[in-house]
Amino acid sequence: MAKTRADLLLRGGTIIDGSGAPRCRGDIAVVNGSIAAVDLSLAQDAARVIDLEGLAVAPGFIDVHTHDDRLLLADPSMAPKVSQGVTSVVVGNCGISLAPLGGSSAVPPLNLLANEGDTRHFDSFAQYFATLEAQPAAINCAALIGHTTLRVVTMTDLERPAQPHEIAAMQALVREGLAAGAIGVSTGTYYAPAAAATSGEIRQVCEPLRGTPALIASHIRDEGERVLDAMNEAIAIAHDLGVRQVLSHHKVIGRANFGRSRETLALLDEALSTHDVCLDCYPYAASSTVLSKRAAHQAQRVLIAWSKGRPEAAGRYLDELAAEAGVQTDELIDTLQPAGAIYFSLDDEDVERILAHPETMIGSDGLPHDEFPHPRLWGTFPRVLGHYARERRLFTLEQAVHKMTGLPARRFGLAGRGLIAPGCSADLVVFDPDRIADTATFARPKVAAAGILSVYVNGTAAWQEGRSTGARTGRILRRTH
Repeated sequence: MAKTRADLLLRGGTIIDGSGAPRCRGDIAVVNGSIAAVDLSLAQDAARVIDLEGLAVAPGFIDVHTHDDRLLLADPSMAPKVSQGVTSVVVGNCGISLAPLGGSSAVPPLNLLANEGDTRHFDSFAQYFATLEAQPAAINCAALIGHTTLRVVTMTDLERPAQPHEIAAMQALVREGLAAGAIGVSTGTYYAPAAAATSGEIRQVCEPLRGTPALIASHIRDEGERVLDAMNEAIAIAHDLGVRQVLSHHKVIGRANFGRSRETLALLDEALSTHDVCLDCYPYAASSTVLSKRAAHQAQRVLIAWSKGRPEAAGRYLDELAAEAGVQTDELIDTLQPAGAIYFSLDDEDVERILAHPETMIGSDGLPHDEFPHPRLWGTFPRVLGHYARERRLFTLEQAVHKMTGLPARRFGLAGRGLIAPGCSADLVVFDPDRIADTATFARPKVAAAGILSVYVNGTAAWQEGRSTGARTGRILRRTH
């Protein structure tokens, strides 16, 4: 029987298949957006043949921790992500999701997603997904339901635990989101709109997840002095419900806590014996979120990412601005609000220790609407491959790719993604392993990575020769069971 003519044949590349297995040289045939065959030397007729001699090809990277909910519609090219090899994003992290916010006020940190006057209001995930399908982006999207968003939509007073009727309303919204295909719920008890939520409230709101493969992604209550207490709280909630869990952007904050990743990872390892829990991490010793005095006090230095009060402050350091104005930093923070910031408050050794853990996935946690964003928005995945795998030798290239592909696809239940194997979707990234590197910096954060040759999403080229192709073949990755 004659072989089906391939749409695309990638020939002679070094295949890093996403499973963590050793690399091998081979050919990849793509038919109708899926991988039809993988072999050492395919005798395959193809409409287009591309020689990858000297280059590596991996599954498209999965950014498991993003805030791209609105960017998928506002800039469907998704250049900050596709330029670094990302073919799928998980949105709705940290308790904040654009749906089902509707017309409710985008209080901080929801203002990281929804701008003032934005007309893109989504009362449900069904509506959000339908809009994305009508106006597809360049890459795929899976979505979490934000607990903070649910509180904003259903509660009249966010500074107290939810009352029974409010919990019932949130549960109904969770059910609606799951029915539409959302993959789970995220929490963000670190932030003011959800800080008053008790463990009991979160358990009850997430009760619809029980007995399903949906998961909880937990931005824990404290990443500083009380980080172990916060981890235990979050892990206990997921365990009580019998659901899988991701600990979001795991880190320890503040000089007094440097080195405590040894304790947090020991706690994680202990929990792994009885709990289905993993974590994600970004490869930088600086975080980024809304500007607050609490976070600023824990940081060695603070860089302003955006400010409504003083737009000209974006890209400037808080201490320099305070010195120029002759005021204390707390007083200056009041004048900048609402605002976002980058906080230099992490230890490099902690970052490396967390990245190297076998259950750590890679997530950028980039904030795409910041005027002066953290460089992780454009540089996360090439930084792991270039700096941490090639230069620091923290892990092998195969292990690094696994953390970005096969591991997150399995953990998030993204069937047919994350591997180079027959039957999988043809989400692929071609790169030069000797040259791949992040070039975005804290001084110049919006710069595309080096060494990414081409990116394919569902079999169609989305990025080639350093630019977007204009293709919009991204799909909604719904929870299917």
